[in-house]
Amino acid sequence: MATTTSRDVSNTASDPGLRRALGFWHLTGIALGGILGSGWLLTPMYAAQEAGPAALLTWVIAGVALLPMALVLVELGASYPMSGGLVRWPFHSSGRLVGTFASWCIWLAYATNPPGEASAAILYLRPHWPWLYSGSHLSVWGYLLGLGLMGGFVLLNWFGVRLFARFNLLITVGKIVVPTVTALALIAAHFDRHNLTGHGGIAPNGYPVALTAVTTAGALFAFTGFQAPLDFAGEATGERRDIPRAVATALLGSLVLYMGLQLAFLGAVPHATLAHGWSAGINPQSTYLYLAQALNLFWLWVLLSVDAVASPAGSALVYTAEGSRAAYAMGLPYYGLLPQRIGAVHARSGIPRNALAVNFVLGACFLVFLRDWPHIIAVTSILTLLGYSMSLVSAQAFRRSGRRMARLVPGVAVLAPASFTVTALIFYWSGWDRLHYVLLALALATAIGYAWHAWEHRRDGFDWPDLLHGLWLVGYLAALTAMSKLGSFHGLGVIAAPYDSITVAAVALISYFGGLGGAERHLRQCGTQRYLDGTRAR
Repeated sequence: MATTTSRDVSNTASDPGLRRALGFWHLTGIALGGILGSGWLLTPMYAAQEAGPAALLTWVIAGVALLPMALVLVELGASYPMSGGLVRWPFHSSGRLVGTFASWCIWLAYATNPPGEASAAILYLRPHWPWLYSGSHLSVWGYLLGLGLMGGFVLLNWFGVRLFARFNLLITVGKIVVPTVTALALIAAHFDRHNLTGHGGIAPNGYPVALTAVTTAGALFAFTGFQAPLDFAGEATGERRDIPRAVATALLGSLVLYMGLQLAFLGAVPHATLAHGWSAGINPQSTYLYLAQALNLFWLWVLLSVDAVASPAGSALVYTAEGSRAAYAMGLPYYGLLPQRIGAVHARSGIPRNALAVNFVLGACFLVFLRDWPHIIAVTSILTLLGYSMSLVSAQAFRRSGRRMARLVPGVAVLAPASFTVTALIFYWSGWDRLHYVLLALALATAIGYAWHAWEHRRDGFDWPDLLHGLWLVGYLAALTAMSKLGSFHGLGVIAAPYDSITVAAVALISYFGGLGGAERHLRQCGTQRYLDGTRAR
């Protein structure tokens, strides 16, 4: 008779149907697999084009902004390991309004990643197959190839978490080796120190551009895979031990690697290319392939041609899996944020297959309407920031309400509001031209989702306390929208720098503590079981 081991047991408490099968190396591979995608291939190029040598500062800002956030989220993941935790924690701590907003942010951010990674792979294939592009955008053949790649990501997730994890771990080894070899090879072959100080100086377009490039050039996007183990917490064999180590290993290792890649790119660009400055000299075809060809490194050119598909594919593979877990969590009966059928887990594979299919359709829409990598990753970064920031409130609310916490990270009372403030600043620095349509879409999605649930449960009466506990979020988003419109980052310039950033920081701090107060009131009203085991308490 077959026996069932602890590695195969379904997690029937908070994650019914999912199976615990992932160890430390699987989780680290998943984190690195999410991080090392198209970001290392394209962000150094776009960051150099926007900020010149100040692109190094862009990476530092992105890493410093995410490190305290990662520490706080790791504690949440170790304390309450739930698949799709970034969707579920804000719901438990702050109520349905905040939870609905956070879940849509995370779900849409995950759904935009596979089309972004697919478009990056196609951009690197452009020199080989020019017909994939029509002008500056994908051609019909380019769109079809992108959809084919996304379909492949779904297929590899279709048959179980172990197949996904093993395949991802294999790809991740190559994704670490190739960028490391690329940085070392370029520095050894040609490093022009004059590039770091000439051609307009360290910040030829001004230091504010280095701030904007955190989202617009994809630096923040390049790190966003660090949270992947948190979304697989319900499928980890030793989540409290392995998740913190996996996240820390992936985040710090990738930061070192990205800085090396950016430095190598800056030094390897031919001097003549920069005759008219970084903005004019660098264009979407100035990839590492171009540098390898210019330096006669044919072997590197071949290696990059292969990895330009493998790296984005590996990252998209992870996000395809994460997106299905987010939709799974939203579809659980207790949350009711999506129809339950979408989040249903296939019994034999233990995979939410319907969610994979829905996310594929959603990703296809993003690929068609956003059209290219810079636009897709800017939207992904903004959505990710907003989604993460809601869980920062959750962490401190759980602590202050006396709930059980792993307490792995000292100083959460300082790290959480500081990280929330930095997140708001990066969000603001993204610029009004990118923020307004993302905010509008999120406001509509949240309003429709919240109103739909209220209508479905109208016989129970409207939950006014829940709405009041989440009103701080409405004020916060309204203030950020107004500041973005009136500020100096592609806004009207009514509020000049640095007073605009100072004002945004003040708004963020006030909103954080307002959100913390609302969450504490919510937790006092709803009781412990509401978020510990999913018992409905209405």
